[in-house]
Amino acid sequence: MDHPLVYLNNRWISILQFREYAGTENGKFQLNISGKLIDFRSSDKYNCPVALFHPHGRELVIESIHNHFLDLFGTSVNYQWRTYNYKLPIPRLQNLSVGIRISIPYRFEDLKNVDNFLSSHPVLKSIDLDYLTDESLSPESESRLYQAESIEISQYDPTTPAVLRNFQGRQAFLLCYSCDVSHLIEFVSRWKSGKAFQNLEHLKIRMAYDIIPRDEILTAIEARHIDATRKPPTHTIPKAYIEYAWETHTDPIISHTYVVRESDNRVASVLIEEKTLSFGVWDKTEEEFLGMVDKLQLAN
Repeated sequence: MDHPLVYLNNRWISILQFREYAGTENGKFQLNISGKLIDFRSSDKYNCPVALFHPHGRELVIESIHNHFLDLFGTSVNYQWRTYNYKLPIPRLQNLSVGIRISIPYRFEDLKNVDNFLSSHPVLKSIDLDYLTDESLSPESESRLYQAESIEISQYDPTTPAVLRNFQGRQAFLLCYSCDVSHLIEFVSRWKSGKAFQNLEHLKIRMAYDIIPRDEILTAIEARHIDATRKPPTHTIPKAYIEYAWETHTDPIISHTYVVRESDNRVASVLIEEKTLSFGVWDKTEEEFLGMVDKLQLAN
């Protein structure tokens, strides 16, 4: 949007707004920010200062203010740029991770600009996408989707774009209106083979209408089982992209079923509940994973 927000005590507070000059600006004053003189004025609407810029100077103003934040908070802080506007370029700034939210309806006539935005940016921290058209993005743009650290997508067809097949990032959250069981089986099978999803930590796929056939899928993926009398470990990890301060971790996965990757013997918990399949990858071999189960048993 047009102003960054800081999260304080369960509410969003605007601390600064960016705006193009609009004719005569009353009440204007100047501040030296990281060696650049920037014009400001007060904002009646947001009760915060407004940094003014000419169209050609937008990125310089933003860069100067960002450098001021770096001086103030240091480089240990990760700065997030969250935008809904795929037509404006995003500056390449130190310690800045970018998240984009795009809604593409069934009848959409601006796919070319979305293509240009995605293909012109480096790997994005997060992508939140409603993709309801049956048209495809360019191959280069689709590859950007698959490389994002975290993706949340709602789509009619899981093959357009094929996130469930080609995702290369860490965390994925999918809502599918139409998804064949074979797509779910193929996903787990490819992970087990070690030929895909090497970076995956957590995936959750929810069906909009259909119940997922639990027994059919667990049989097809040759799932292994922890005895029903034993307590399974809980898989939950920090989210790659934190949008809300009260949602810092992925939803817990507590499941008696798991699969093992052939290449390194790593374990992933698999939980199927009605319309949802959750998949959590452990940083442990099967022997280490079952050792955790034994410790939980002893603790109880």
